[in-house]
Amino acid sequence: MSKYSVIGQRVHRVDGTEKVTGSAKYTFDIVLPGMLYGKVLRSPHPHARILSIDTSQAERLMGVKAVITGKDTLGRKMGIWRRFPELCDEEILCREKVRYIGDPVAAVAAIDEDTAEEALDLIEVEYEPLPAVFDPMEAIKEDAPQVHDGVDLNINITRHIEWGDVDEAFKQCDYIREDQFKCSSQAHVCMETHDAVASFGYDGKLTIWTSTQSSYYIQALAADMLGLREGDVRVIHATTGGGFGSKFELDSAQFCAALLSMKLCKPVKIVLSREEEFTATKRRTPMYYFLKLGAKKDGTMLAKEVRVLTEGGAYTAMGATALYLTGFFSSFPYKYPNYRFDGYRAYTNTATTSAMRGFGAPQSTFVGESQIDMMAEDLGIDPIEIRRRNGMTPDYEVPGQAHIQSCGLHQCLDKIEAHIKERGKLPPNHGIGVSAYGFMSGGIFNWFDTPYAFSAAIVRINIDGKVDLFTGACDIGQGSDTTLSMICAEELGVHLDDIRIHAADTGICPADLGAWGSRETLMNGNAVKMAAADAKHQLLEFAGAKLGANIVYDLEIKDRWVHLADRPERGYSYFDIVKETIRGKDGEAIIGRGHYTPHRKGMISPAYSFGVQAAEVAVDTETGRYKLVNVTTAHESGTVINPVGIEGQLEGAIMMAGGYGFCEDQPMDEGKILNPSIADYKLIRSLDMPETKILEIETYEPEGPFGAKEAGEGLTNPTAGAIGNAVYKAVGVRINDLPITPEKVFRALREKEQQGK
Repeated sequence: MSKYSVIGQRVHRVDGTEKVTGSAKYTFDIVLPGMLYGKVLRSPHPHARILSIDTSQAERLMGVKAVITGKDTLGRKMGIWRRFPELCDEEILCREKVRYIGDPVAAVAAIDEDTAEEALDLIEVEYEPLPAVFDPMEAIKEDAPQVHDGVDLNINITRHIEWGDVDEAFKQCDYIREDQFKCSSQAHVCMETHDAVASFGYDGKLTIWTSTQSSYYIQALAADMLGLREGDVRVIHATTGGGFGSKFELDSAQFCAALLSMKLCKPVKIVLSREEEFTATKRRTPMYYFLKLGAKKDGTMLAKEVRVLTEGGAYTAMGATALYLTGFFSSFPYKYPNYRFDGYRAYTNTATTSAMRGFGAPQSTFVGESQIDMMAEDLGIDPIEIRRRNGMTPDYEVPGQAHIQSCGLHQCLDKIEAHIKERGKLPPNHGIGVSAYGFMSGGIFNWFDTPYAFSAAIVRINIDGKVDLFTGACDIGQGSDTTLSMICAEELGVHLDDIRIHAADTGICPADLGAWGSRETLMNGNAVKMAAADAKHQLLEFAGAKLGANIVYDLEIKDRWVHLADRPERGYSYFDIVKETIRGKDGEAIIGRGHYTPHRKGMISPAYSFGVQAAEVAVDTETGRYKLVNVTTAHESGTVINPVGIEGQLEGAIMMAGGYGFCEDQPMDEGKILNPSIADYKLIRSLDMPETKILEIETYEPEGPFGAKEAGEGLTNPTAGAIGNAVYKAVGVRINDLPITPEKVFRALREKEQQGK
């Protein structure tokens, strides 16, 4: 019998009914009195100097209310790296230069979308095209065009991680292999495009309704870019149709809608088109890897060296973090006694690359898990066994980087090994590939330079026993509203339907850094648990007098029953205790507060989840086409808060990560994305989805609420590697260049045949 009443139960999402009935209100659905509609004019050039912008014809068009350009801004450069101003390099409305096809140069507000669209055609921009560079390998050459003046070799950021004596360790190795890999770009393809409704009033206050992953970030960044106080900007997170890392930086829809509204004192809505979503928003970072791995004959790995060059695109965005994390996760999930990483991010005249689900780990996992399989084959060691021999264990210390408290990697390996044996002998040209991974539960680094706690929550218990939970956490589809409500209900000892959550409205909720890096369950969950515990403590102080308990720790609340811990039959209704407590406090509401900021010097994250995935493919050797037959994942995420939520995250991750490994790419011609539509951008669709299975391994994470930790983003990391290893197992060809398309498999098979002759 579970010791919990709510935690671990299979519950539907608290916002599920609204979503399935179509009554949930997205930003797109918001209509305000007198609202205008905005559109953004974007550069057709990958690199050019802006000589002049003539908006006069557009301004004369009937129905156009305002036109703005870079001259209407404060001239500030935006960036999420507030602690490092030199990395804030993006003008949301360009004043002097454009650096990629899609860079915003002007925006209009009109009575309807058609008029706004027509007005864009009337804005005359005179450009002086400049030499451009599109490939990071070309960008770092001495004679390459400079994307940003004064940046040597277009190197935007470098990162270095090292421990042990790598050079000496390689001398001790019995076996060394070196390999190169290339990882492609990927679009977020959220069901809802970037959008915003901004309303600036005559009182000098600005309200923004938007699809975002962090209301607090947007509040702070918008205030800075618009010259307002943070308290004069209210950001309300509307129901959001996906984020995946694309929606926690200030974007052109939010900024231009706000600036237009400030000019007119009227609400303005901007919704990006699907083509804009593909061409003018940020994307997953393409990476070039150079790996060197050394081991003993028995497969014990002694040293690893990683060099990475990433395509940064036009601006920094979150690219610096992605670069660092791909180096950090290149060491996961194994015990490397000696490790060295050198990473370089190059500016290019392409759409900016930034955060996307996995944040650099899907790339590092693909290349690392491919190479470890190659090494295992060369040494004659089973792929599961070499991972077991080197895998991380509880209480392992990654020198200067991470302390692993809970870790169920070996249990996951055991489960996947049993699964592979159960599959038995496979048909011809079928193969099962394995990939192991680890991921963080939010980052400790404070590059945003926030003065607030990383997460905070307020719990208010009303006279009828109903509970209002206020949190800054953003539910972007991952289910945080449900998870946090469950944590609150469990700690208070009430039912889930007693909780009403108010989330991500900076006007009423405490600050939270947002939904990225899988931080909400652990970080905001801790804050919610603390706030609920604070409110419960106030209740138990009053209940103790009635029950004759000396201290509140002798009391418990479970299933709406306040009772002595050692005598559950002695107690009172939770609802009665609430009423008496509020009366006893002279009518003052019961309010609990909680906040959480991890403090572990030199560490990346407070906790890590682990897992192992097995993917089975069937390959047609005549055409190279293959399909995913089965994907089974053994995953450990500490205490499972909601099993239904984890299953949903797994299935979504397989769709997204499978697409990254199998078919998704953004080919370009001179910086222009060639497939900016869902019709041309190849996604895994419902008919392509394989049979999926999750093998949940329960561990307990001391740092997490009720022992919970990350359970969603890490699931994106292993699939590309598992697919690559499975294709090799099936037909003996190794593809080191993502995505692993049928064309690449076909060419590799033909080359293999030629070599066989």
